[in-house]
Amino acid sequence: MAKSLVIVESPAKAKTISKILGKDFEVVPSMGHIVDLPRTRMGVDIENNFKPNFIVVSKRKKILSQIKAQAKKAKKIYLATDPDREGEAIAWNIKEKLNANKEYLRVVFHEITVSAIKESFAHPANLDQNKVNAQTGRRVLDRLVGYLLSPLLWRKITGGLSAGRVQSVAVRLVVEREREIQKFVPQEYWEIGAELKKITSQFVAKLEKIDGQKVEIKNQGEAQQIVEDLNGKQFVVSEIKEAEKKRNPYPPFITSTLQQDAFYKLRFSSSRTMLVAQQLYEGVELGKEGAVGLITYMRTDSVNVASSALSEVRNFINDKFGKEYLPDQPNIYKSKKRAQEAHEAIRPASVSRIPGSLKEFLTSEQFKLYTLIYNRFVASQMKPAIYAVTSADIKADKYLFKASGSKPAFKGFTAIYEDQEEKEEKSALPLLEKNEALELVKLIPSQHFTKPPPRFSEATLVKTLEEEGIGRPSTYAPIIQTIIYRDYVRRIKGYLHPTELGFKVNDLLVGYFAEVMDVRFTANMEEELDEIEEGRLEWMKVVNDFYGPFKGSLDYANETIQKEVITTDEICAQCGKPMVVKWSRKGKFLSCSDFPNCRYAKAITTGIKCPQEGCPGELIERRSRRGPFYGCTGYPKCTYTAKTLPDKEAESGRQENG
Repeated sequence: MAKSLVIVESPAKAKTISKILGKDFEVVPSMGHIVDLPRTRMGVDIENNFKPNFIVVSKRKKILSQIKAQAKKAKKIYLATDPDREGEAIAWNIKEKLNANKEYLRVVFHEITVSAIKESFAHPANLDQNKVNAQTGRRVLDRLVGYLLSPLLWRKITGGLSAGRVQSVAVRLVVEREREIQKFVPQEYWEIGAELKKITSQFVAKLEKIDGQKVEIKNQGEAQQIVEDLNGKQFVVSEIKEAEKKRNPYPPFITSTLQQDAFYKLRFSSSRTMLVAQQLYEGVELGKEGAVGLITYMRTDSVNVASSALSEVRNFINDKFGKEYLPDQPNIYKSKKRAQEAHEAIRPASVSRIPGSLKEFLTSEQFKLYTLIYNRFVASQMKPAIYAVTSADIKADKYLFKASGSKPAFKGFTAIYEDQEEKEEKSALPLLEKNEALELVKLIPSQHFTKPPPRFSEATLVKTLEEEGIGRPSTYAPIIQTIIYRDYVRRIKGYLHPTELGFKVNDLLVGYFAEVMDVRFTANMEEELDEIEEGRLEWMKVVNDFYGPFKGSLDYANETIQKEVITTDEICAQCGKPMVVKWSRKGKFLSCSDFPNCRYAKAITTGIKCPQEGCPGELIERRSRRGPFYGCTGYPKCTYTAKTLPDKEAESGRQENG
């Protein structure tokens, strides 16, 4: 009897689904995109309504042949690729390359569990042409921008550089933040605290007002004057307020919030988070049980949760924590505008699989991320945490000090999920009474300076991209990966610093392509792609409307742009002509101005002597697959390397980011 053929993207996913479906189904992986735009040419026919020329990827030809052979014998062909635009396009392109006379069925599921797989195969559907069109529109737009802008960068700066419709806007955000930091002038200010005592309990109150006016202390002299005036004055409690503060649980994770929390709590990069999440989604070997999908689909912007999962987690909370932790009704969260409501939030496939029971089967990273996802989901359906908050006004003549403290009254969702706010909750104040006099232990004047805006971390950049409407769940991690790979941005101690090359590329693109580089314009393009998916716009119209103004800017840039030449005082050691500064993807270097007749070139050193004893060389910046490092000009005789320059190590340790 002929088997049904099921096509998925990866071997891990194939293995997990095959175990569920049994012997009547043959499950095969496509290894991702079998069909794509060509790598060596644009592949978009601008004159023919931007028709894309999709070809079979050379590395996938053998896989396609194998799928074709299996498809010939199959009675039905199920397309079980991921439930998003990219997955829909992969399925569509595979179908286009197979026998048209076969019966093709699209199955969509958001978790790889027995119930979800059987349900989706019991109710197959057709491919969603609107989703395919939206993905086609994205690919064509990205290809037009990349293939038409990149040659301008080659002419102005150096070959091998690239521009992208979304990646270049991300670089702009990082560059503009760095310029804000560079322009920032710190302002000095002072604060005065009073360490006060009641019997054996001590606490600190902060000076807030003088004669009813908000206090502003600009320098040490002013602070010292206030301290001298306060000495000997009586500190009396003038008012006490007690209140209950409620902290609501957070929604279950979506892609962006998972990447943010994994950065803050696990120090995972965005790409690492998505790689590990994909492993958990596609299936992990659980001993005799075999491959099991542990979480729902990890590329989503929806906070929806299936009713069956809500019932399961509510029963779990009632049994594990007690009914006092369970809300009367499930907590319902609202997704942002244009979220794909058919998708679910990222959650454990079953809360019965508690993290501790899986630890022996998971890698350290898988266990950490699964625990994070599990705890966040359970917490999302628990009652709020409640704190008893006390605030006190304390007067010393014309000076008003304030102190506040809090203590947990009910743990609520924090019984399973702790966050930064939980850690920062203030300790409780001693029991105070109105008109009570307190003993002054000491006054604490402290100097401070206003701080510049913090550099982006991967987490805060993802948050900004999402808030601005740039990119979608599937693109956040690849955007960051690309701008780091291109050396436009470097990750230093967890924070994103634009390189000199990043500044140059950004300034060129902003100067000539202000609209394409505009954050709001890019967000509007994403909304139009959403409208294509919803069937309200045609992809060719969206591309055509974009291309007209873009072509005008492109023509102007091609007519006016000139290669930048930076001359130096150095003379070529081979021909005696001046040396000039040039760029490569690995950074700046010195080249003979008579290139290509003279090919002499040399690295630009940092001017810092190599620390290796007896070595006359200097340190230069080099790049490897692991990122930038410093090596000696005397290589290979001297093999000294370091991640930071010797005289900058202390400075980098002091660098403040946020």
